[in-house]
Amino acid sequence: MKRIRTIYLSALLLPVLLWVASDPEIWSASGFFPIRKTLVQLTGIIGMSVMSVALFLAIRPARIEPLFGGLDKSYRLHKWLGITALVVAVIHWLWAQGPKWAVGWGWLERPARGRAGPPADALEHFMRSQRGLAESIGEWAFYAAVLLIVLALLKRFPYRYFHKTHRLITIVYLFLVFHALILIKTDYWGSAIGVLLGLLMAVGVIAAFTSLFGKVGYRRRVVGVVEELEHHTEDRVLKVVIRLIDRWAGHKAGQFAFVTFDRSEGPHPFTISSAWSGDGKLRFHIKALGDYTTNLPQMLQVGDLATVEGPYGCFDFRGNKPGQIWVAGGIGITPFIARMQSLAGQMHGQPVHLFFSTNAPDKRFIADLQQLADNAGVRLHVYVPHRDGHLTAERLLATVPEWQQSDVWFCGPAPFGASLRRSLMALGLSADNFHQELFSMR
Repeated sequence: MKRIRTIYLSALLLPVLLWVASDPEIWSASGFFPIRKTLVQLTGIIGMSVMSVALFLAIRPARIEPLFGGLDKSYRLHKWLGITALVVAVIHWLWAQGPKWAVGWGWLERPARGRAGPPADALEHFMRSQRGLAESIGEWAFYAAVLLIVLALLKRFPYRYFHKTHRLITIVYLFLVFHALILIKTDYWGSAIGVLLGLLMAVGVIAAFTSLFGKVGYRRRVVGVVEELEHHTEDRVLKVVIRLIDRWAGHKAGQFAFVTFDRSEGPHPFTISSAWSGDGKLRFHIKALGDYTTNLPQMLQVGDLATVEGPYGCFDFRGNKPGQIWVAGGIGITPFIARMQSLAGQMHGQPVHLFFSTNAPDKRFIADLQQLADNAGVRLHVYVPHRDGHLTAERLLATVPEWQQSDVWFCGPAPFGASLRRSLMALGLSADNFHQELFSMR
């Protein structure tokens, strides 16, 4: 999390610093309307910068994924940047529109308009002629962006609709690029802030067209056939085995993929619960957590086609300590299943404790899990909260006296992970030794 905070602050502050360096006249601005003009420029630059970075992250650039610590972390950054763009856009709009209202209400006196000199060339003449259109486009694009970003933040807004509406932001962004190109101060384009903003918007435009034409992650997509289905009714988990038709480059235990069973629904992220053995098969354990995953056992049939995009994620079990403590909440057990499969039969000699907290234990599933743990040399501890009480940091550390020599790997509900992390850090665990998958893609 420290890493994405640093990147977030850099994306926010770098444009501000370059803007200040590129325009020393901002410090001499006096009077309401000159200051207002300056702040309109600043908020416009910040808004376009963070929105451009957010759009780039939305196309899942796998090569820079390790820089963020995993795609889940870069999606968290994408969300923060989206919220920031929303807030800055509202401020920008208020600075642009508010004074006009105040003049209309008689609260402010309309400033005298200075006469601009003749345009230096045909390009400047064209840009001046487009200012009115750019202002109108920017205003309506702002309204559309606010609506689409708010919908994206509403958890109750169904994913199948979110998947479609969120792509419309790319169209809005292209209109905002036109708005920015025309209305940002002409002198800026020959300065450091102009170079940075130009590069960011160029990247954003490429990302926008990548999304519009459905090319996000297309080089990492493979087609497969649903070969096996097994529904664990007690804990509402569906086991899906997909036999791949296309070539799969392989994956590491703990990684996930975006799987599309229904094009109208779009891709959903699921952790791969099988180690890669080169047999062309991937296994997923899918928990019924929403309308789509609840209805999946009735929708899917053996022989159905599926598209798999991936792998993604840096939940790779590489730590700095000799031992490891794994904590799984509910369907968060899936990366640990894959890891135990990869460890099966190996003489790794590393002490590993797996704590599995589940409200709905399926006897057959627990028996299979125990067998897998035995084969991998992992000590399994199962907690059923209504029977055993909640799994706390104190209980965890009491079970593993050598916890200070171990990394902690957590996958499960976010509130459970946040609480456990705080408690363990209060007891002396370093933040660098707590690894968590932020399995929230919106």
